Amino acid sequence: MIETVRLWAIVVLVAFGLFFTFVSAVGVIRLPDVYARAHTASQTDTLGAGLALAAVALALGWQSATIYTVLLLFFVFITNPTAAHAIARSAAESGIEPLTSDDLEEGERR
Repeated sequence: MIETVRLWAIVVLVAFGLFFTFVSAVGVIRLPDVYARAHTASQTDTLGAGLALAAVALALGWQSATIYTVLLLFFVFITNPTAAHAIARSAAESGIEPLTSDDLEEGERR
């Protein structure tokens, strides 16, 4: 019974991890500017990787490799948002302005 629940928890975590990673990839491709892309990459990609790593840790059980997986999970949770912030800040310092709704409406008129 416990092993069945554990197996289904692993399957659910992997499925949600894949879903959020897919949403992140689509967002990076479809969103209009660097700021929106950095936002989706930091939010959904972190969640997707976190859920997938949680599934790996649950699948491994109580092993020494599980400790490394949990450490990697914390590392991803710290570095992904930090990298997205660095990208957005670099874009802002380079003078790249975010797109506004006025910019999008103007582009539709052309």
